[in-house]
Amino acid sequence: MEDLSQFPLELDGADRPMVSFRKVTKRYGSLTVLDNLDLDVAEGEMVSIIGPSGSGKTTVLRMLMLERIQGGVIYVDGQPLTHEVRDGALVPASERYLRRAREPIGMCFQHFNLFPHMTALQNCMEGPVQVLGLSRQEARARSEELLDMVGLIDKKDQHPSRLSGGQQQRVAIARALAMRPKVMLLDEVTSALDPEVIGEVTEVIRKLVREHRLTIMMVTHQMGFAADISDRVCFFYGGRIEEQGPPSELFGNPQKDRTRQFLSAVKSAD
Repeated sequence: MEDLSQFPLELDGADRPMVSFRKVTKRYGSLTVLDNLDLDVAEGEMVSIIGPSGSGKTTVLRMLMLERIQGGVIYVDGQPLTHEVRDGALVPASERYLRRAREPIGMCFQHFNLFPHMTALQNCMEGPVQVLGLSRQEARARSEELLDMVGLIDKKDQHPSRLSGGQQQRVAIARALAMRPKVMLLDEVTSALDPEVIGEVTEVIRKLVREHRLTIMMVTHQMGFAADISDRVCFFYGGRIEEQGPPSELFGNPQKDRTRQFLSAVKSAD
């Protein structure tokens, strides 16, 4: 059994990270996908995660929102996410604790996962009403404001089947934002889209970065977009961060052979 006494019960101080992975390990059977990972993301920071298939990049997001870890501790806004404090010690989190601890996190997937029987507006209202306990009037006002922000207020009464892929993804982003998250996770949100509509979604993400103090972690295969929008880029390889830094440094002058090989392969594929 893992000794959790090495990890603090909470992170305090004005400069504490919004998200902190401390020696996090994730396994699927005998396969180690995240290997003793340390990663801090500051409040309001935009971090892009890149790397080859199987490097662990999407797993980082899944551990925050969907799955459990086998080692280490993850903290969000100073509080343990994967564990809770009982009798002055950290223990693995209960399902009830996990649900509550994940409330400050929003996630958008590459496949939009909208409710097909609901309109765009209803999709955005559902979470605030059912989870946050907002009145339908409050939820409607919030959802309409967000649909306007993503340029889809005129489509609020349309069902997903009547929307393009880019429009559905923008509704999905508005739906996640309706929950007022502190942390936004974006998992390859443009990879399922036709090239001509990718710009619709990337512009919305640019707007989020410019106008909202959201902490954003984005897994992407679009190197140009990551270079343009990120405060920091992390290159994953073998379940660890092989190299990280500002986009100008990581893309302009990578220090590690694996980083150079990956970026060269991506450039050749484009």
